[in-house]
Amino acid sequence: MVERVSWLSPVDYEVLEFFESHDIVTSPKVLAANIDYDRQYVSKRCQTLLSSGLLEQPEDGLYRLSDLGRDFLAGDVEAEVIEEAGE
Repeated sequence: MVERVSWLSPVDYEVLEFFESHDIVTSPKVLAANIDYDRQYVSKRCQTLLSSGLLEQPEDGLYRLSDLGRDFLAGDVEAEVIEEAGE
């Protein structure tokens, strides 16, 4: 079970879980279509997740789950670490 982090929104968990289930590099547009959220909102949240280290951006406009993101979803990183990363 993933610990809750105060600054993560419900869509953030969906984004992270999507990338965990689909080991791909993709754009916010494609991601938004797959998780049924607005593309602009997903794009904004991807930037936030990138800034915190939970996502990586191998190419401009494309994202994938980072090692920190995988470890967080696996329960191997304490929520406090992610709380601090989002500040």
